[in-house]
Amino acid sequence: MKMNSLALQYDSGKLLVLDQQLLPQKEQWIAVNGPEQMADIIRALKVRGAPLIGVAAAASLADWGLKTKPSPSDFLSTALMLRESRPTAVNLMNAIDRLLKVFDKTNFERVGEEAQAIFDEDVALCEQMAERANDFIQSGDGILTHCNTGGLATAGRGTAFGAFSYACEKGKKIHVYADETRPLLQGGRLTAWELGKNNIPHTLICDNMAASLMAQGKVQSVFVGTDRIALNGDVANKIGTYGLAVLCHYHKIPFYVVGPKTTVDKECFTGKNIPIEQRSDEEVLGVSGAFGKVRWAPDTTSVHNPAFDVTPVDLITGIILDGKYFSQKELKENALSK
Repeated sequence: MKMNSLALQYDSGKLLVLDQQLLPQKEQWIAVNGPEQMADIIRALKVRGAPLIGVAAAASLADWGLKTKPSPSDFLSTALMLRESRPTAVNLMNAIDRLLKVFDKTNFERVGEEAQAIFDEDVALCEQMAERANDFIQSGDGILTHCNTGGLATAGRGTAFGAFSYACEKGKKIHVYADETRPLLQGGRLTAWELGKNNIPHTLICDNMAASLMAQGKVQSVFVGTDRIALNGDVANKIGTYGLAVLCHYHKIPFYVVGPKTTVDKECFTGKNIPIEQRSDEEVLGVSGAFGKVRWAPDTTSVHNPAFDVTPVDLITGIILDGKYFSQKELKENALSK
């Protein structure tokens, strides 16, 4: 296997991931020595973004298999442990299932080849999404986005973020407004960092400033990523996405979802069936780690902290899936299940 992306590298039997919890202050790589460590890294959001979680988990499992040659039962139990490390991003389940499908007793070389294919496929899918999404971006547009959807979330240029970088490469003059994305500030820490690296004009805003910005006519469209797409067109994405879709509906602003085919859950018929991860109270009560330790709420305060929300298809203008575009009408006609 050989992999090289903004946030994941694999070469000569060495797997490295960029610690996203330390960004933007520090760019530090973690040497991954096994699936258990990778599962902890995924849970801690040191690796995040639905596509990249799947790629990283697959690379870790394949690397471990190639090095240790575990028994079929140990390989299965370890695969299932990784598969359950986060519950909402379906790319993780899809990637692990692909490795299990090709695994045959001791055929670890085939598993490594499939992990490589998953990485390469994601890079290609990012390019296809970016090219198709470019059709919905006009020079002069102000575009609002939420959370992080770039090279830190994928093996390639990104989902929604990929549309921005591609549009700029084609000479379009755009301005990206990035929600800071509470409670973990992926927009502020990660998206603003990537926008700067790509020299894309941008402004960081607090999540609750979006409505005011739309009312002022500064937002011509909203592009977001997704962690799971149901067959009816409902999507799960970072908490706060649903609120943006409601605001777009009121202000008559197009709301686009950009995601790879690996994010479609063919066993999930509506958004009501999507499991929503509940995360620690600590993420809302304060912050600790690379930023020091700060408390802005009493420790005894009750907290509700879902990592994602579900946006119904009625609020989605369209989904850009690889090189294809599905309008709201097509989504309601079950286009994803055909």
